[in-house]
Amino acid sequence: MAKIDRSGIPRLAERAPQPFVARRARVTTATLPEIADRIPGVLAWLDRRTITPSGPPFLRYSVMSLPDLMVVEAGFPVDELQALDADDEVLSGTLPAGRYVTARHHGAPSGLAQATADLLTWVHQRGLRFDVQNLADGEHWACRLEEYLSPPSVDMQDWETDLTFKLAD
Repeated sequence: MAKIDRSGIPRLAERAPQPFVARRARVTTATLPEIADRIPGVLAWLDRRTITPSGPPFLRYSVMSLPDLMVVEAGFPVDELQALDADDEVLSGTLPAGRYVTARHHGAPSGLAQATADLLTWVHQRGLRFDVQNLADGEHWACRLEEYLSPPSVDMQDWETDLTFKLAD
């Protein structure tokens, strides 16, 4: 198994609703870096409005139909949506409240696929269920995040990334 946390143990926690702004794109596994590259643009959009993110940047995987299609949002949590004037550049929304499982991955992004597989297995082995619907066009996740805790200036081998997935009620 990949190392998903320095302690090796995912953690369960309740999370409150979280406003966010993001850019959304339909990508494949091959074109996934294109949406990750939009994170600086979302930050610039916030900077122009003198809004400080309330947490780390993230990728939110909304629809998964691998390897053909993923609908992914690259964004930041913010304190309030009322102050935002979302436009053609970004969308705004709220990550849902509820019970989440989080596993921390230490290392390069190339290890995230294995860390995710390990987290999926951990949840399944414990009889927990994710908040996901299987529809004709793929898996629709209520909230499936990769939260990037390390600044880009840190060597990729030392990056800290939280995999945070909403569980079914």
